[in-house]
Amino acid sequence: MNRGAPVIDQPAPDHAIPSPNIWDTPDVYEVENRGVDPDGAIEAAMRDLHDWSGQRLLDVGCGSGFHLPRFAQDAASVVGVEPHEPLVDLARERVAGLGNVEVVDGAAQALPLEDGTVDVAHARWAYFFGPGCEPGLAELARVLAPGGTAFVIDNDATRSTFGGWFRRAMPAYDPVAVERFWRRQGWQREQVDTRWQFASRADLEAVVRIEFAPTVADGILAEHEGTGVDYAINLWWRTFG
Repeated sequence: MNRGAPVIDQPAPDHAIPSPNIWDTPDVYEVENRGVDPDGAIEAAMRDLHDWSGQRLLDVGCGSGFHLPRFAQDAASVVGVEPHEPLVDLARERVAGLGNVEVVDGAAQALPLEDGTVDVAHARWAYFFGPGCEPGLAELARVLAPGGTAFVIDNDATRSTFGGWFRRAMPAYDPVAVERFWRRQGWQREQVDTRWQFASRADLEAVVRIEFAPTVADGILAEHEGTGVDYAINLWWRTFG
């Protein structure tokens, strides 16, 4: 890879926290990926903070590699790290033929890259959900070069229709405690307004059913019409000195 982050033989932990939506139903999750943020608000917010054009980018928990080709359009090199072998295979198929992308089997808490070899790190709804992700945060600090920026994308449970769905599904979730956690770690937040928009009602229903338990999904679909929903996210970020 051109100016790529050197990949090392880093033994991954012998367990990974399953992500039941994409692990169990990658085809439906692909539909979800296509419907999330059709206006590109997340990418625009990231670029305003740190543009990755010509730089080395790491996608942590890259899943089936949905975002890798997009990053590869501008980045000098892209490495996708994913712990679930079937998704690693799908991601490699997706980027076959792209000379500046590599997909490796690995975990957030044991990134298979050398120290200081990444300029931008991206994790979208993967591993970094607040307290408990400290090993992964330490790994980000290790692999990012001076001046490099890490981005973590997660739900904002305090706003939007989707945020209300999230609170219904996870009544014990404490967004204030999560925000305090990130602040203690030295991270900042950008609140981004985005949306889901699907090609059909059937697509929206399928995605809702992989994201929420059956009783919650039934309630959401009974009260919500149409093929889309407003969706607020937190873009957590930190630039390392």
